[in-house]
Amino acid sequence: MNYRVLDAGSIVEYISNVKSVMDYFGSDEIRADEIGDGNLNYVYKISSIVNPQKALIAKQAVPFLRCVGEDFLLSRERMTYEIRALQKFYAIFPSFIPKIHYASEEMSLVVMDYLGSHIIMRKGLIKSVKYKNFSEHISTYIAATLFYTSSLYLSSSDKRELIGSFNSNTELCKLTEDLVFSFAFMEHETNDNINVKDNQEAKKLFADMEFKERVLELKYKFMTQSDALVHGDLHTGSIMINEKDTYVIDPEFAFVGPFGFDVGALLANLANNYIHHSVVTKDKDFQEWLLVTIREVLEKFGEKFLNFWKEHRNSALLVEGYLDDSTLQNYKERFIKNILRESVGFAGCKMARRVYGVAGVAEIRGIENPDLRAEAEKMALKIAREFVIKHDKIESVDEILEIIKNAG
Repeated sequence: MNYRVLDAGSIVEYISNVKSVMDYFGSDEIRADEIGDGNLNYVYKISSIVNPQKALIAKQAVPFLRCVGEDFLLSRERMTYEIRALQKFYAIFPSFIPKIHYASEEMSLVVMDYLGSHIIMRKGLIKSVKYKNFSEHISTYIAATLFYTSSLYLSSSDKRELIGSFNSNTELCKLTEDLVFSFAFMEHETNDNINVKDNQEAKKLFADMEFKERVLELKYKFMTQSDALVHGDLHTGSIMINEKDTYVIDPEFAFVGPFGFDVGALLANLANNYIHHSVVTKDKDFQEWLLVTIREVLEKFGEKFLNFWKEHRNSALLVEGYLDDSTLQNYKERFIKNILRESVGFAGCKMARRVYGVAGVAEIRGIENPDLRAEAEKMALKIAREFVIKHDKIESVDEILEIIKNAG
């Protein structure tokens, strides 16, 4: 079938001819409602008319950047990599990935479970909702997906096959290279230029050559390191959550890249939420919960990654008997510390790019009071700069938390 863009009407006709989906709905008549508010794709809720709670999500990529419009062309093949990533991550740890009912790379379309009892995590965090299971869940997800797609577990041939399946996602990787590591730190047409105009903090950022040089080092890591299959855009808007469950969605940016990139993206988003509650709500209790959560995520990630490694002594990298136990343990501890350091650097880039770049975050850009927004932006840039400049010298999670706490 040739590709075509589906709307709320035509997607019902299309879905009605997909047996695996209609097996879910049975004899029920279905309807479609557009519910997507993301930057890239169209998202529809497909539901039973007689029982609206019986529903699935259909997501289709279109050949342009949705948040900008048809003038910003973008290959729809990004959905190919999202489908492959969802399938790969589901095979590793299905507890944290919605079930896929149908996928077509040709139509750039995926149909998956509707998480109707879940909320986008960013929205919950802005409302000061505490998710007690989140650090346990997300640390397991990140540790498992990174370890089991790395050369610490895979054979050399399997790793190269994985790279071949994902590293043609060049367009979205280039988008990240431009928007996360370059355009947001210079005068550029894609930036939030109304806010940038006559903004002294923006001018200061654009002229900060020490910061920008360190960002360049991190950009090079992003462009060249093929450590593991990363989600590529693991922010709190890509997590659906409730008190019991945590689901990771939207891996269209997936590629085989640096270990620290997903960890850093998550750290950046939790830090941005901390800023929001420091400036807007003044909610000290929730700020403390966020700091505890950051600690738990980072520490549990390291522990679980090492536990997975302990269970699998042979890999493309290590042959059993090559190192004695003491030397091997020292090597592993340094390995985890380097991931932590790299994560902090990427977090700094992610935080700084959200201030003036094309895609802001609600925690900061959504602040209506201009004085409070300026305060939040200044705090974000202060943390971001410290993260980027000092990332390769970080020795512990305590140092990360001190940088965040001292920015106010």
